[in-house]
Amino acid sequence: MPTLRFHAIKESLAHKPIIIEESKKRSEIFGENVFNENTMRQYLTKDAFVGVMNAVQHGTKINRNIADQVSASMKDWALSKGVTHYTHWFQPLTGTTAEKHDAFFETVSGGMAIEKFDGGQLVQQEPDASSFPSGGIRNTFEARGYTAWDPTSPAFIYGSTLCIPTIFVAYTGEALDYKTPLLRALHAVDDAATAVCRYFDKNVKKVSSSLGWEQEYFLVDKMLAASRPDIILTGRTLLGHSSAKGQQLDDHYFGAIPNRALNFMRDLEHECMLLGIPAKTRHNEVAPNQFELAPIYEEANLAVDHNSLLMDVIGRVASRHNFKVLLHEKPFAGINGSGKHNNWSLSTDTGVNLLAPGKTPMSSLQFLTFFINTIKAVHTHEELLRASVATASNDHRLGANEAPPAIISVFIGEQLTKVLEELEGVTKGKLSPQEKTELKLNVVGKIPDVLLDNTDRNRTSPFAFTGNKFEFRAVGSTANSGNPMTILNTIVAKQLKDFKVEVDKLIDEKGLKKDEAVFNILREYIKSCKPILFDGNGYGEVWEKEAKKRGLSNNKSTPEALKAKISKQTIDLFEEMNVMSKIEVEARYEIEIEAYIKHIQIEGRVLGDIARNHIVPTAVKYQNILVENVKGLKEIFDEDFKSISKEQISLIEEISNHIKGINTNVTKLIDERKKANKIEDIEKRASAYCDQVKPLFDDIRYHCDKLELMVDDEIWPLTKYRELLFTR
Repeated sequence: MPTLRFHAIKESLAHKPIIIEESKKRSEIFGENVFNENTMRQYLTKDAFVGVMNAVQHGTKINRNIADQVSASMKDWALSKGVTHYTHWFQPLTGTTAEKHDAFFETVSGGMAIEKFDGGQLVQQEPDASSFPSGGIRNTFEARGYTAWDPTSPAFIYGSTLCIPTIFVAYTGEALDYKTPLLRALHAVDDAATAVCRYFDKNVKKVSSSLGWEQEYFLVDKMLAASRPDIILTGRTLLGHSSAKGQQLDDHYFGAIPNRALNFMRDLEHECMLLGIPAKTRHNEVAPNQFELAPIYEEANLAVDHNSLLMDVIGRVASRHNFKVLLHEKPFAGINGSGKHNNWSLSTDTGVNLLAPGKTPMSSLQFLTFFINTIKAVHTHEELLRASVATASNDHRLGANEAPPAIISVFIGEQLTKVLEELEGVTKGKLSPQEKTELKLNVVGKIPDVLLDNTDRNRTSPFAFTGNKFEFRAVGSTANSGNPMTILNTIVAKQLKDFKVEVDKLIDEKGLKKDEAVFNILREYIKSCKPILFDGNGYGEVWEKEAKKRGLSNNKSTPEALKAKISKQTIDLFEEMNVMSKIEVEARYEIEIEAYIKHIQIEGRVLGDIARNHIVPTAVKYQNILVENVKGLKEIFDEDFKSISKEQISLIEEISNHIKGINTNVTKLIDERKKANKIEDIEKRASAYCDQVKPLFDDIRYHCDKLELMVDDEIWPLTKYRELLFTR
């Protein structure tokens, strides 16, 4: 009887691909399903439009009268597009998005009904949210939580539902989502960066953080994925021997996109255009069946929303094309995993990218100020930045000779390193006219030319300067970018705030000119943050030893890394910058450490089930076939039996050893899991799962993967790597 695996292969080969026809230019449909500025101009009154735009641009509050006008117009627009329901769309600390749909439908007297949606329903709702993780902020029986409209991220239509991006907070006001702290961090960096910008340009009134994410993912045939319990339940393969051909030829990277994948991408990009997600780039990644989508840069809050939305949309579109999307950081052993590079920068309301030098020495000095302060922020808070990307799934990827190591360092390139070395030699205190000229013209003034050729990259660097932005490469593919972006913007805001205090002190107390004060402080920063600068190979043991000498952390596991999130330094940082309270910080730590435990726990249970209920019975079945074969050989070749059946007997013994290895280690796995579950202290429980439970995964996998190479392919129950990665 054919196995589920062969049924799945047959189905995958038999399906007809969906051909996507594009009749309109993408620019014509971009934002068609978004209540954006253009749509608001058409549907809102002048007062309502001005009220919303002031909220978006200046953070002013929207009064109830304006909210009623906006909701009425939003409803009319949605109904004109066949929408029947609305939802407050938010990002709880589960790592996914959440929504509860309510119909516009309301009954009225006389057995009649109307479509209703007022300002109160737009601005705030109270979902029954007791089951979302809160980290002890509230008890399970305290269900009350509020979602509140975020007008800076426009509402959109997905399917037949109007989705309104919102924050999510507890009844007592603490943030229970990723968006709320991000908005606070963006406000903090706006205030701090604007104050520093005014050293260079008095016209700057606002600074915005921008983000360009690069989403990597795998495409696997849906039927093949459905035949693998591990993929369905954990998002990755817990077993499976490497395919003879993997990524070693580098022939998939940037190669011609397979037709079936290309049709999926065209459909996905069409959905992105309708939803206002500015999808720009698509290409094959390094591993077989691995791809990447990258959009045009956007304001950070909107970019985070768009990435969260994409991670939902991509799965739905894939299903239409009989694909299963794997966003897990390491779905397959032996080939590259997936990340989500976060490209970050700061821009002013005057149109200046603060991490791109201008044509004048003054604009280049402004660039150096923000460039060096960012490096200083990363150096001061490198452990916290590492903690921002710490998850059970990302642990498989960081430092695995395919992604940045767990050691946070900054790559700036040889030329900018020389610039910093020259600045380091600046005379302390007041500068002579000759020194000022030398600095401004011969050092700072040459930066634009230097950056023209500064295009080399270091793929082993977790935090790299790439011309006009910093690329945080350690972010995992499943991550909500709101978490690392909250931390990055907060630490930069704190650093810029401290920088301004130091500069003003030199101006007021030492009588230094503004430029002199700036140069003096930058000079000290360059000296103090040298340990974080590294341009070499981040994968080698040499760097680990060197990093230790430099005093840099190397927190390889999530339980180790997350401790930085509840340090006194971190709590003081978030409270000072009004991004999170101590209660909110500690709650998030508890949620994240518990999520780590649960992920390892689930994977352990799935692995044990597959190993004992799928692999062992199959191995025994094949072993019985060999036993019958040996019996037959004895009947035929009685005298020469031992020499003739030697290989079969050896194979039977080897299978027995692997079966024993599986059963022994699965028993150990269950025992260690039980021990860990009895530990009340959550930190110690997480460490037990990391150090005692998780290592057994490799031992079980070793025996299972060896059996895959020995057992008859016709009866092997699990779809193999060569089928998952190369079946089109």
